[in-house]
Amino acid sequence: MKKTAAAAMALFAAALHAQDAAPTIENPPAGGTPSLRAVTVSTPRGATVPFDLPGSVDLVDRQQLRDGKLQVNLSESLGGVPGLQVQNRQNYAQDLQISVRGFGARSTFGLRGVRLYVDGIPATLPDGQGQSTNIDLGSADRVEVLRGPFSALYGNSSGGVIQVFTEDGEAPPRLGFSVAGGSFGSTRLGAKASGASGGIDYVLSASRFRTDGYRDHSAATRDIANGKLGVQLDDGSRLTLIANSVRIDAQDPLGLTQAQLEADPRAAPLATQYDTRKTVEQTQVGLLYERRIDADQDLRLMLYAGDRRTTQFQSIPPSAQASALSAGGVIDLQRRYAGFDARWTVRTALAGRPFELSTGLAYDSLHEQRRGYENFIGTGAAQQLGVQGALRRDERNEVGNVDPYVQARWDIAERWSLEAGLRQSTVRFDSDDRYQRGINGDDSGDARYRQLLPAAALRFAATRDLNLYVTGGRGFETPTLNELSYRPGNVGGLNFALQPSVNRSLEIGAKARVADGLFTAAVFQTRTDHEIVTATNSGGRATFQNAGRTQRDGVELSWLHETRNHWRTQLAYTWLDARYRDGFCSPAPCAGGNAVAPDNRIPGIAKQSFFASFGYAPPLGWRAGAELRALSRIAANDTNTASAPGYVVAALQAGYVQRWAGWEWNAFARVDNLFDRRTVGSVIVNESNARYFESAPGRNWTVGAGATYVF
Repeated sequence: MKKTAAAAMALFAAALHAQDAAPTIENPPAGGTPSLRAVTVSTPRGATVPFDLPGSVDLVDRQQLRDGKLQVNLSESLGGVPGLQVQNRQNYAQDLQISVRGFGARSTFGLRGVRLYVDGIPATLPDGQGQSTNIDLGSADRVEVLRGPFSALYGNSSGGVIQVFTEDGEAPPRLGFSVAGGSFGSTRLGAKASGASGGIDYVLSASRFRTDGYRDHSAATRDIANGKLGVQLDDGSRLTLIANSVRIDAQDPLGLTQAQLEADPRAAPLATQYDTRKTVEQTQVGLLYERRIDADQDLRLMLYAGDRRTTQFQSIPPSAQASALSAGGVIDLQRRYAGFDARWTVRTALAGRPFELSTGLAYDSLHEQRRGYENFIGTGAAQQLGVQGALRRDERNEVGNVDPYVQARWDIAERWSLEAGLRQSTVRFDSDDRYQRGINGDDSGDARYRQLLPAAALRFAATRDLNLYVTGGRGFETPTLNELSYRPGNVGGLNFALQPSVNRSLEIGAKARVADGLFTAAVFQTRTDHEIVTATNSGGRATFQNAGRTQRDGVELSWLHETRNHWRTQLAYTWLDARYRDGFCSPAPCAGGNAVAPDNRIPGIAKQSFFASFGYAPPLGWRAGAELRALSRIAANDTNTASAPGYVVAALQAGYVQRWAGWEWNAFARVDNLFDRRTVGSVIVNESNARYFESAPGRNWTVGAGATYVF
């Protein structure tokens, strides 16, 4: 840590020395060349200019999300965010694997340890489990990624925060269509209508994605519809209605052993035998009310509700379901969720200096009906696998959180500002077991977790173009319902022995507008007690336990440069050393070679990652770009006896945009993994049968075209 801190101080000094010759990016001098767009990002206390935020935050705009992209996965466009590791499993039954500074790396499916919001609506449920499947990149305006101690102000499981925002409708009205296709039978069809008139604006978007999949038994279909309606009311307030739905039918190719990976990275032998698959249907709505009470006071109210149904067929053999305590091999979930967030902001003065205070209350609830069935019928030669059989589990689970919070900013001097926040997070679990047969008794239970989450930051504006800051805070992460759902040893009932993990983070950073670009640097350390780790992971079913202490030390560097003549350069580098400080056994108890030594690497986390892109993107005419991504090896288990090798891959893209008689036409072509490297897309942490690896495709291509008519 001393070496990384020294390196950061050297970077700060270099930035301070160089800034004297650098123009201000948001307000360049007349005739100057650079012009990075002036933007704001969202925080619990409202919109903030990212350059002035005392923490690590990156914004990916609509151009970066859509130009030359298939527009299906966040992994296509978030590679340039330091500290963010987005792994595409090539498995639409399990979602992307997303981690921020190592939080979320153990997730076997969906998002874990990272808070996700779509238009202000939590896509992370109150237990901390989230999904990115309902994000419509075709209508997204931007994605914001917040890292570091201030993430804790978003509550439970906020090791990092990702926020996606749908674009606003603008006049004149527009109607657009797009089509894209690529390797492995992948196609995407999209349509979007938008406009604004008389205080009303709207965006309606829909798309269908279909793929045969890179691997055997990995075909998927996904339909998304997304809508946003804004109404400007007479009193100056604004009302926004958001509606979203998604349906997914996806085969699950499962993981591969090292031998299977080397023999045929596209194979899925066990998945074919059990016909492993998942179906998801989700619909949600949200309502946002924003009012400027007067020049110094704002009010923001948000309500939302949704329903998500999931059916998953796993590869658990019938012999493992013979126990009366088995929950079967088919998971059937129905989840209804709802919540609200109310926030009041006031701007005043304290000791004669500007002072801003925001206070609010967040409430979220989840009602889950969980059933388990056998994944077979019949016996002997007449036995059929991969079908729904007898009922083996039936329970009703409820999770809720109530979180009051407050955050303030005080400009204590001309160049100094202080920000502080506090959130009291209370998370409640309640399970009602309705399946009691013989020795399978009543496994009902409840648990409550409470934690006070403080964060504070001090910023020094050394010059107009250089900000230095230090920030610290405490966060916590409760087990999710999925992590509580099974106990080790094939014992029934929820695993209420799991305790939440608590972390303490410290970050030192700098942001400099220098040499016609924006440079950011951050050095951080996070220490965690009672880290939640995977105990067993077999057949798509994982159990969890608490380990001891862990420590994550890291450095993040980024550079963004845009010119007036449309050239863009982006660099991002992350060094993250994530290790266990205490030994433990995975799984417990210790027997044979399952002892995890202190100083072992935390699995699922790359120590180093690098991203570089260089491109030319004028508003009209030809455009082109190149990307390079590098990732070091990733440990696949706690004992560090298996790992996915590191890799370097490159991509090229070209496109053309033209306008004619009210129409805007665009087309693109892209090649990924240009040099056809064999890579592992992600790892399944601690998979009990050593099927750790999910392979990624070699060289693959995408082409697309679109047309928009402006009325």
